[in-house]
Amino acid sequence: MSAVEVWWARLDDSRPALADDLDAVERERLNAYARDEDKARFLLGVAIVRRVLGVHLLLPPAAVQLDRTCPDCGRPHGKVHADGMQVSVSHSGDLIGVAFHPSTPVGLDVELVDPKLDPDALATITLADSEAAHLTRYAETDRARAFTQYWTRKEALVKATGDGIRADFRKIVVTPPDQPAAVLDWPAHTGPVQLADLAVDAKHVASLAALTSAALTVHSIDAAPLLTR
Repeated sequence: MSAVEVWWARLDDSRPALADDLDAVERERLNAYARDEDKARFLLGVAIVRRVLGVHLLLPPAAVQLDRTCPDCGRPHGKVHADGMQVSVSHSGDLIGVAFHPSTPVGLDVELVDPKLDPDALATITLADSEAAHLTRYAETDRARAFTQYWTRKEALVKATGDGIRADFRKIVVTPPDQPAAVLDWPAHTGPVQLADLAVDAKHVASLAALTSAALTVHSIDAAPLLTR
């Protein structure tokens, strides 16, 4: 398996000219966001997708054909599909990431750690019993981050398969956050899968999944230079 490229941007990388890359449907979605930071996250995610694919396909960003059709409702808010590339977009807090691979389905999830969340309550609806029990071993000051690491691992997995919110996270069992990321049990998925945590910063956690049996190699790339062209 060739390396997965993960391109990263920050909210400060957003600029109005990036909207020139968008198609009509994307512009409509952009304008529907009420908060400026949500607009910036969406704009940066689309711009990275279009600009990286534009380089790959030798096309202007605005000419890249993308399909976001949701398999459940038919609206354009599903996983991004593009000819010749597997793509996964994630954003939270100040961080926007996009994962690319030429052939292997990938899933990327990044989350801002919220120290105010109630990890014990959330564990009852998202973690397997063994995971919830392990979570209680963490000090209260560390529990929100540990829970968020569990979450990003599972979210990355279901983004790679395309199952999304239809998946029951309690039936996906992964290693504890203080151990290398791996799937321990996932009855709904019988194919190969690789899972890895990505180093981002002190405020966020991120995970990447790829539907392959080959060793997972990740190249993290700063998208800022690409976004200023």
